[in-house]
Amino acid sequence: MRNFLLLALLLSAFSARAARVDTLAIPSAAMSKTYRAAVVLPASYAKNKKANYPVLYLLHGAWGHFDNWLSKTPDKQLLHRLADQYNLIIVNPEGETFSFYLDSPVKADSKFETYLTREVIPAVDQAYRTVRDRRGRVISGLSMGGYGALSLSARHPDLYCAAGSMSGALELSSANRKFTPEEAAWRTKNLSPILGSEADNPTFFSTNSVINMVDQIHRNGLPLIFDCGVDDGLLEINREMHRRLVYNHTPHDYTERPGGHTWEYWQAALPYHVLFFSQVLKQNGTTVPL
Repeated sequence: MRNFLLLALLLSAFSARAARVDTLAIPSAAMSKTYRAAVVLPASYAKNKKANYPVLYLLHGAWGHFDNWLSKTPDKQLLHRLADQYNLIIVNPEGETFSFYLDSPVKADSKFETYLTREVIPAVDQAYRTVRDRRGRVISGLSMGGYGALSLSARHPDLYCAAGSMSGALELSSANRKFTPEEAAWRTKNLSPILGSEADNPTFFSTNSVINMVDQIHRNGLPLIFDCGVDDGLLEINREMHRRLVYNHTPHDYTERPGGHTWEYWQAALPYHVLFFSQVLKQNGTTVPL
């Protein structure tokens, strides 16, 4: 009986310290739909009623949905621990399977740039005690989400104070790439319904490639962190992004690590992003004391 009571007390203490996950319904006037977002709240949020918390927007990849970062990492408590370790709210919004977090030029009900920047952020700020200012808001993601994080932060530097990408698909254009017939068919099947035909609208694909945004990124001056696995098919694109940022003298943190385009890799990479962001937030004076 004594051991049972001790175990109950330990479990109660652990649950009191553990982060919790909300599912927030966020309607989109732009798309006439309602999507869900997962919101990871640090344990201290329930007790610290006066503090406003910084927010990490963490984006999923292609074929994915809003709950991927919680359901697909080998360690299902990864986001919980990071939220508690840094007193940080982590928001996983919906981006559908191939939106690239852009406003589609051909599909009227795919407006994810508008959704993320004009609808998700205000909804989160209204629902929770957040730092309602770019000084307390950061963004990162994997693959398509890495593209989205760097793209959105480049075009909306008024919303974020730092950005990151893991294994980012940073080039939409095929101008500098050679595709096999199978890869070309895949692009036509999966991307064309959302982004349109590159043959018909090459300017859209070129101007929306993150590797072509380096001058804007330089002018914005946001702290950047991005990485890629050495066995990842997107490695050369990330290396080219790094080369262009070095060439135009844009400060950034770039790393190559062992691994491929896998959840094991992204699980290992994410803590480095959150550590990087925590330092920026601390400099901004928007962290919540532990």
